[in-house]
Amino acid sequence: MNLQDTFLHKEFDINSKIWQSPEGNLLDIHFLAQFPIDFIRSRNYNLWRYREAIPIQSDKHIVSFNEGFTPLLSIDFNGKKIGIKQEQLFSTGSYKDRGATVLMSKVKELGIGKVVQDSSGNAGCAIAAYAAAANIDCSIYLQQDTSPAKIAQMKAYGAAIHFVNGSREDVADVTLNAAQDAYYASHSWNPFFFQGTKTFAYEVCEQLGWRAPDSVVLPAGNGTLIIGCYIGFMDLLHAGVIDKMPKLIAVQSENCAPLAEAFFKNKTAYSNINSQPTLAEGIAIAKPVRGNQMLQYVKESKGTFVIVSEIEIKNAWKVCALKGFYIEPTSAATIAGLLKYMDGYPHEEIISLFSGHGLKSTDKILTLV
Repeated sequence: MNLQDTFLHKEFDINSKIWQSPEGNLLDIHFLAQFPIDFIRSRNYNLWRYREAIPIQSDKHIVSFNEGFTPLLSIDFNGKKIGIKQEQLFSTGSYKDRGATVLMSKVKELGIGKVVQDSSGNAGCAIAAYAAAANIDCSIYLQQDTSPAKIAQMKAYGAAIHFVNGSREDVADVTLNAAQDAYYASHSWNPFFFQGTKTFAYEVCEQLGWRAPDSVVLPAGNGTLIIGCYIGFMDLLHAGVIDKMPKLIAVQSENCAPLAEAFFKNKTAYSNINSQPTLAEGIAIAKPVRGNQMLQYVKESKGTFVIVSEIEIKNAWKVCALKGFYIEPTSAATIAGLLKYMDGYPHEEIISLFSGHGLKSTDKILTLV
């Protein structure tokens, strides 16, 4: 078990208090996940049931709200049944709690007393909540136009809020500078976050009877679920629990689609783009720090990208609302991608998700109703 520089391949102790290599490169975690299925079946229905697959050394450091094992509902879309994970039901209202519980447990294990984070909203809410539970100081850096509901939520948890003028990328730059004096609890830089989001893949396979679906439709912003699911399904594949890797189908808004553009031009690295505002604020990431890694994983899974318009996002939101599901517009972007993808693959078993609760985006939803 160790941390490894993704570029230079240098290895570091898993308990090093670092979130990037000394050279400033991204880190990944090399860890052999194990799945003692009989033990797993006997445990509580939360994501920590996969204890042997999560690289936290001592149970006493686990920071948890008993999160995970969200329902997998079979929902009819245009006459086809799709498995939808109810990730909007997490404690803070989004799937980002998966990453936060593991990352903040590691922060506690390392004895770190202060963290910084940048966010478009949901990741900041999750880190702030788990920091509060662990009694760890937390500062969140945000754009001025972040959803008021999400700002209120972060403030309620006691996080210090810092607004940054400029783009989402400007916020990330300011936070990187602040992280020189504090531990960066980042959902894109910090590899422990993906060790939490990978449990989405574990739960899907267990809920399907310990087998993999044909494809999984996921949001593609900073890559927290794309990368997490790749790690999770590969863990299960290497352990012999499943016998195939599902196709990863990555959804981006046409107003901010740097990875889709690179993918369809068969590039291994994405280029800078001029992004436009989108309802799907949670995936509006013009310069994802792990973007090239996401491209690689989608290609390796034999998956693809789907680009959705603002009209398609609005329509998908309305479709879900009229079925009784109140989700945020970013979540509706994933469903819009699902609706486009499924038409071309009528015989596949497809899994997707509601990524965030509608109560987190009341301001935007008022414009839709």
